[in-house]
Amino acid sequence: MRRIRALALAVVLACAAACGGSGGAAGAADGGRVTLRVGDQKGTGMQALLEASGQLENLPYEIEWSQFTSGPPMLEAVNAGSLDLGTVGNAPPVFAAAAGSKITIIGVSEKGLGGQAVVVPSGSAITTVAALKGKKIAVAKGSSANFHLLAVLKKNGLSFTDVSPQYLQPSDALAALSTGRVDAWAIWDPYTAQAQHQIGARILADATGYANGFEFQIAATDALDEPARAKALGDFVARVRRAHTWANDHPTQWGEVYARLTGLPQDVIAMAVPRNRYTDLELDADVIAREQQVADAFAEAGLIPGTVRIADITDPRYNEGAQ
Repeated sequence: MRRIRALALAVVLACAAACGGSGGAAGAADGGRVTLRVGDQKGTGMQALLEASGQLENLPYEIEWSQFTSGPPMLEAVNAGSLDLGTVGNAPPVFAAAAGSKITIIGVSEKGLGGQAVVVPSGSAITTVAALKGKKIAVAKGSSANFHLLAVLKKNGLSFTDVSPQYLQPSDALAALSTGRVDAWAIWDPYTAQAQHQIGARILADATGYANGFEFQIAATDALDEPARAKALGDFVARVRRAHTWANDHPTQWGEVYARLTGLPQDVIAMAVPRNRYTDLELDADVIAREQQVADAFAEAGLIPGTVRIADITDPRYNEGAQ
């Protein structure tokens, strides 16, 4: 009997050790809490939005936040296994998928198009898109602004080879625009509002009629294979949707918290919030088709290697609850 009890104890200890090696398995087997590693960026303000709306209360899991300057480096971290989830615009998943990254789109909303813009300095002689030919334009490579710029140029008879793209992250691009080192800047809110407020930048073309306003929740594909982690990801997406509804219904309160948590001036946030209302969508055939247009445009312009099939990187399991 002593030998049997010793053997049973050894088996229990071995199982406990094995379960401890996986965050998802530990969360399911021994009562431990899953920790979601989530990427955020100032232009998205996801942490600020969830906190302002009360959606970070009573979480059944932990969240470990990491800050990024834009979507592309965030998805590099997702692919590298450093993050479970990140929220990005329409272009980053295309570039990531084209590079072979293991990412999956699990949620989508659409924001207003007024804050996605190509801006020029207040005293610029550039008054039409055609006048951008031969000019230096700051843009974050692989970002939603990258697609917006491509679409603006194409619709006005220009190509990417007709301009001189300067691949800069937002903070560097604002400095470059304000000192005249670039002629224009393709960017998104709240940076658009920041440029308008701080240096009097003028919007040459917003995204209306040029681009979609998709904002995606992108998960690490491997994380979706862990039941406990996949459940936490579904809960997170549902909380994001509830936060969107709250922000739409409480723009003043949202703006106040957004300014406080991001450190951006209240005047900047007050300009950005009204033009960035959220509409939550299902990951359906319409969304996939509209995002496929983004992928095809980048492929046609030779800005990504090969082609990307958006349907292949989309998982609609969390569609329930979307408007």
